[in-house]
Amino acid sequence: MNWLLVVAGAVVGAPLRFLTDRFVQARHDTVFPWGTCAVNVIGSLILGLVTGAAAAGAAPAHVQLLLGTGLCGALTTYSTFSYETLRLVTDGARGYAVLNVGLSLAAGLAAAWAGVALGHAL
Repeated sequence: MNWLLVVAGAVVGAPLRFLTDRFVQARHDTVFPWGTCAVNVIGSLILGLVTGAAAAGAAPAHVQLLLGTGLCGALTTYSTFSYETLRLVTDGARGYAVLNVGLSLAAGLAAAWAGVALGHAL
């Protein structure tokens, strides 16, 4: 049963990642990967929320599997973040590459922290 929860979350997370990335990126005329940054920060917030709620006893284990592992696992993408950062460097946009790493790390950690705090408050 656990693997079905993970699959169900991933079935929603993967297309949501694609659609969100395209939606965000279409609104920015730049080489900076805003779409990937957005899905990673959103996923960090959701995972923090689920983790915080589970730690506070407000979310059962199946919610962690469905939303944390399944949805967030398919929604977020370290491989695309890495590839896009490398592409920025090789294309000569080193400033954007540094910004991508710094912003993704700082915003992702802040979102995860805020999600955990919010989850604990539930």
